Amino acid sequence: MPNEQTSVPLFVANTVLTASQQNLSAGTGVPVFATTVTRDAAFGGSNKALAEGQLCYLSSTNVVQYYDGAAWQPVGASAGMTLVSATTIGSAVGSVTVSGAFSATYDAYKIVVTGGAGSTNQALTLTLGSTSTGYYASYFRTSSFSSAAYDGQILNNGSGWTESGYGTTSGLGVNIELQSPFLAKTTILGGVYQRGNTTAVGMGTISGMLNDTTSYTAFTITPATGTMTGGTVRVYGYANS
Repeated sequence: MPNEQTSVPLFVANTVLTASQQNLSAGTGVPVFATTVTRDAAFGGSNKALAEGQLCYLSSTNVVQYYDGAAWQPVGASAGMTLVSATTIGSAVGSVTVSGAFSATYDAYKIVVTGGAGSTNQALTLTLGSTSTGYYASYFRTSSFSSAAYDGQILNNGSGWTESGYGTTSGLGVNIELQSPFLAKTTILGGVYQRGNTTAVGMGTISGMLNDTTSYTAFTITPATGTMTGGTVRVYGYANS
């Protein structure tokens, strides 16, 4: 995107101020960055310090942010729930990883996957970072839409939150909320899930935890079998105040 920045210049006495530096400032008004990753890298250079009230614009999510002295916050009406990132799933991929999803800006997040399709009907597993142990969950569901029968299952120290979503040959679906993935606290998960693609399937709720206190910035969604093509993984952050 034109005028996106990858650095924030620091001027010192007796150095030349170039036309390109002036043009970039004039063309943007406020610093424009592709993502939170490039924003943090630009402001994290030598001798740079964020001032309370500092502004930036993220082109990946079309959000204006301000620095409140401790963290970046969204400006204006988007402050309740903010789109943090939108990742397009590739063609015939065995997994999709979203990096830079979690940060100190938010304590709670919503992950939504829509569109696309699976190569087969398949459950989708969610993992945080590179952790492959310590996932716990309980599932409560209807066993069929044509009856009043209910059942459930548990996940005990699994390698990921299985059935966090479902993919069929007609679409992908995930609707999950996470509490404290970035904090050095136990991460809590909640949401809805589907098991199968007909009326004689399970549809219900999932609640779980990751039994560690690691600070995570990324997550991965992986089908139990087959591949995924297309669709979008969107991450939203809930405002802390």
